[in-house]
Amino acid sequence: MAQGLDTGISIRGGHPSAGLVTRILDTILLWRERRRQRRALEALPDHLLADIGVSRLDATFEAEKPFWKG
Repeated sequence: MAQGLDTGISIRGGHPSAGLVTRILDTILLWRERRRQRRALEALPDHLLADIGVSRLDATFEAEKPFWKG
């Protein structure tokens, strides 16, 4: 009969570092989403920016922010 190897790590997040890994992944996903949204904003034509009350200068300023800045 085959026996499994007990590593002491729970798949359900019982390992002490599971919270840290989750926070790191959440942060990376947030950064990717900010980058995506800023690129999309920068790509909008001026008439659509005007519709949402954003100037081209404001859109460019936002798009040039580093992804880690909120």
